[in-house]
Amino acid sequence: MEKIEKNSSGSQILKGYLMATLFYEPSTRTRLSFESAMKRLGGEVLTTENAREFSSAAKGETLEDTIRTVEGYADIIVMRHCESGAARRAATTAGVPIINAGDGPGQHPTQALLDVYTIERAIGKLDGIKVGLVGDLANGRTVRSLAYLLAKYQDVKIYFVSPDVVKMKDDIKEYLTSEGVEWEESADLMDVAYKCDIVYQTRIQRERFGERNDLYEEARGKYIVDQDVLRIAVDVDADPRAAYFRQAKNGLYIRMALLKLLLVGR
Repeated sequence: MEKIEKNSSGSQILKGYLMATLFYEPSTRTRLSFESAMKRLGGEVLTTENAREFSSAAKGETLEDTIRTVEGYADIIVMRHCESGAARRAATTAGVPIINAGDGPGQHPTQALLDVYTIERAIGKLDGIKVGLVGDLANGRTVRSLAYLLAKYQDVKIYFVSPDVVKMKDDIKEYLTSEGVEWEESADLMDVAYKCDIVYQTRIQRERFGERNDLYEEARGKYIVDQDVLRIAVDVDADPRAAYFRQAKNGLYIRMALLKLLLVGR
């Protein structure tokens, strides 16, 4: 997929296929990444941004009825929803493939796929690594999916670094334990950073706190990856160890591969 993307003439692998993006929550990177992936493979895109307000959901249409309608227009649906478990509901209803582009505080599987791809490209391995997951671990779907996926590799250790109000939920910790994955909780980023091969930083998600602004204020700004952390904000963007821009580009390749796999096979 990297080679296809670099070929200026493009690809026609998915010519004749239509992808619908159905996003009930805001998105820039994920939605544009999927749309770019589809177009670079010769496919077409139908897009709905802010579907919670600007689709029939605003008139009371159920998710199941929306999916039944949209699948009549497209060969595959990429959906982001505000409710955990919504993608599973959609997949149960749909006769076309559903890709979960994030379901509330639940999961973000394609992000986890591009994360492990980025990690492997950065340090050359996935077995035996130590990863620090930092920030809003209670509400962050990316860290939940990444922890789940890392459990598929050997001798991985995960450090959960967060304020007490947004600690990783028990379901993920119990899953890791059941898979024999070693994990540890800490509130001290500096203490954990020097032990890790990868530090995975996430933001504190204000939109998940509802009216509890006091809890958001308690959690925000606790962990900042700056030069002090890297010696063990924008001032680290030029550091070759800062992988987040490469990570975003890798999302394009992963999503191109996923669309091809689901629509035409290997």
